[in-house]
Amino acid sequence: MTIRWGILGAGGIAHDFTSDVLGAGLPVSAVGSRDAAKAQEFADRFGIAHAHGGYDDLVADPTVDAVYVATPHVFHAEQALLAIAAGKHVLVEKSFTITAAEAQSVVDAAAAAGVVVMEAMWTRYLPQSARLRAIVRSGTIGEVRLLTALHLQSLPTDPRHRLNDPALGGGALLDLGVYPVSFAHDILGAPSNIRTVGVLSDQGVDARHSVSLGYESGASAQLYSALDSSGHNVAVIHGTAGRIEVDATWYTPVGFTVYDSDDAVIERYDSDEGSLRGLHHQAIELDRVVAAGERESPLLPTSGIIDVMRTMDEMRRQLGVRYPGE
Repeated sequence: MTIRWGILGAGGIAHDFTSDVLGAGLPVSAVGSRDAAKAQEFADRFGIAHAHGGYDDLVADPTVDAVYVATPHVFHAEQALLAIAAGKHVLVEKSFTITAAEAQSVVDAAAAAGVVVMEAMWTRYLPQSARLRAIVRSGTIGEVRLLTALHLQSLPTDPRHRLNDPALGGGALLDLGVYPVSFAHDILGAPSNIRTVGVLSDQGVDARHSVSLGYESGASAQLYSALDSSGHNVAVIHGTAGRIEVDATWYTPVGFTVYDSDDAVIERYDSDEGSLRGLHHQAIELDRVVAAGERESPLLPTSGIIDVMRTMDEMRRQLGVRYPGE
């Protein structure tokens, strides 16, 4: 089976996803935007057959099997539920929703409707991530003791920009922090304790934050994210018998080096996506899950999506960030 995609939203990430999906030879049959002209412009750019000036029409399109939700976080739950009600599989941009409660409502609706729902945490689906998981599971670096990851960017400072607007789920956490938090969950699982500090912007969202995640195993994760400072975004997994150093920018298709406890190189992995960014792997995985008759992806199961949202809920609570309606 080859999933025919419908793109909900016509912003920057929708352009990137569509470019990669088409570049990988997967079909995109429709796009929907609240702005009909924007939808048509998007369709013309990518050679998409159907342009809809509304999301209801997009999810009702019979040529669409799965909907990619590419709008700001605050709309994800509502629009995922819209697609699910129309019987479509759904890939929802990260962060999946703005709260764990919203995430649970989407997961429950998908289960009831018998459709697949996945989070577009694209790093989880990259080939390098599969190799990282295999190395950790094999015990090559011993027992994991510490994971560190940075995600620092200098992003727009306009208070009206969605990144700075609490009404749109703004702040570093849901856009940037979700990457290292999800990475820590991928390698170590859900933490047993969370300690977060950070700095809030004048608009009341987190401009930057640092979190320490503790685990029953004795391992810990030290994560730092910021939307007001650029940085060398690397990640390291430290074990009792070695470490894995992931190149910058670690959450994109890059390589990594595995060292033993004497600093000798055990393995060097290099990523090669050609002209693509790597966003197509999540679409390929959803296609595989549906064709196999499975209900979720083992690379990021729905329980894992909710666990990540619970961690971020607690981080926001400790930071003092609240969104309208909470």
